[in-house]
This record gives sequence, C-alpha cells and structure tokens, in this order.
Amino acid sequence: MKKALVCGAGGFIGSHLVKRLKREGFWVRGVDLKNPEYDVTNADDFIIGDLRNQDLCDKVLDQYFDEVYQLAADMGGAGYIFTGENDANVMHNSALINLNIVERAVKQKAGKLFYSSSACMYPAYNQEDPDNPKCNEDSAYPAAPDSEYGWEKLFSERLYLAFNRNYGLTSRVARFHNIFGPLGTWTGGKEKAPAALCRKVAETPDGGTIEVWGDGKQTRSFLFIDECLEGIIRLTRSDFTGPVNIGSEEMVSINQLADMIIGISGKNISVKNISGPVGVRGRNSDNKLIEEKLKWKPTQTLIEGLTITYNWIAQQVNTKMA
Repeated sequence: MKKALVCGAGGFIGSHLVKRLKREGFWVRGVDLKNPEYDVTNADDFIIGDLRNQDLCDKVLDQYFDEVYQLAADMGGAGYIFTGENDANVMHNSALINLNIVERAVKQKAGKLFYSSSACMYPAYNQEDPDNPKCNEDSAYPAAPDSEYGWEKLFSERLYLAFNRNYGLTSRVARFHNIFGPLGTWTGGKEKAPAALCRKVAETPDGGTIEVWGDGKQTRSFLFIDECLEGIIRLTRSDFTGPVNIGSEEMVSINQLADMIIGISGKNISVKNISGPVGVRGRNSDNKLIEEKLKWKPTQTLIEGLTITYNWIAQQVNTKMA
C-alpha cells in the first residue's frame, strides 16, 4: 500500500486532499495544529502538533512516503494578510515549517513532494489593472509581491526548487489562485472572499444590505476545491516540476461575485462598498503552462462551485443562529 503524508491536514485543502488520497487507496498520515474544523479526518494516522518544532517533524517524517503534500502555512484572507499586523508571524512560521519539512524529506528520500505556493507571490506592478492582470508563471521577476505572505511563498518556492537541484528532492510547486468550497473557514477573520460573502448573504435578511471591502471593482478568479485537488494530483505525479498556476481563468469583480452569491440565495440584498483591505487590483490565473505540461485545465464554472459553497455555509449559519 502506498503511503502519503499531508502537512496541514486539518485545514481546508488538506482535509479534502486526505479524503481524495484515501479514495485512491493510500495509507495517509495527516499532521496539523488542529483537527479539521467541520469534519472528522479520514487520515489513518493524524498527529496534532506544530511543524515549527523539529522534534515533531522527526516524528512526522520518520519513514519513507511515496507522496508528501506540504500545505501547512500561517495564512488567512485579506483581513489577516493585508493589515500588516501579522507580517512577522506569517513569514517566520511558514518559512520555519518549510525549512523543517524539506530537510527531513531529503533525509527520508521522500518519493514526490508537493509544495503549495500562492498567486500572492506575483508582482504587484503587474496587477494594477483590474481588467488585464498579468499572472503567467515567468512574470514572477523582478519580484514585488504585495504582502509578506507573498514574499515568504516566493522564498519557499526557491527553497524547494533548490533542494530539487542540489539534493535530488523530487519537488513539485504550484501557485494556488483563491481556492474555495465547503468545509472551509467562513467566519472569524481568516476566511477568504467567497466564504466571507456567502456568510454575509446567509446572515442578511431579505431586503437588507451587505458590506464589501473596496470599490468592488477589484478582480479575482476562484477555483473550486475539487478542481484544485485534481490539479495537485496531476502535477505531483507528472514529470513537471513547476512552478505552475492552479486556478480558474473565469475572472470576476468582487461586486460581481457578491451579486452571484445574492442570486444563488434568492434574496433581494444590496451591496454597500466600504473601506477595507483589498490587495492588488486584479488577479487571474493564466493556464497556458498547465495546459501545455499536464494536458489539463479546470472546467467547472464559478456559479456551480458557489452554489455548493453557499448552501453549505448557509446551513452553518442557520445552525449557529438556531
């Protein structure tokens, strides 16, 4: 039986990935600071612990794994990343995790190692026009991410690629573009835009108003979790190292995103734009490289994923309010 390790298995993407690997017949070890928040883990072995701790990493990576997925990071939505209040923790915590994991992956001669980077590492100067952002993979340099989160992701990309060159670590690097879906964080300050807007709409009565940060003209693309998992698996098992984008090319403004969610809800709700952290003006996945290298691209529409996600979050809200 093949073995897989999922670091960050208590998080949104990690918990979904564990399920996917179990369906494929893997024996799976998960590790995180916490259990999955909205579901029971499917991992065969789940270790609660801090991957910044070297002793824990020795315990976690104590054997050969056919596949290692490094998703663990200090992260959150715009309200966490762009205020500046969490910059030191974001950089220190995530970098330390990656330094620990990469060293032990080499020691145990891990089969394939997937690292989840982020589109936040792309230069801010290429994302000033909300209608024409430039996020193709070779546009990363000269580097100028809009946040310390993006700078740390850029450093860690280079870390895994350097270990690939110098130590023969079979690493794979992907840049995620706004992954969303059910069983993800939807309240508390670390939630991302789709979940935050779904929550606001679910909590707002018919005829009410929701607040949206910024002028609402800033653009993004959003990828449903199932598509993300497919991209992760295909990249990990391919002969392509990356970095490569894993995201959707269906770009919308944040106000358009809000309107789509309101439409799904069936409510008559208006949008009020207010001041708040927003990040770059425009960002959209460029999928030319992943199509070329993996012969694959996401196909699910945004509205399909949003419908599933809104219904799940509305259920959480109704349960909480009951």
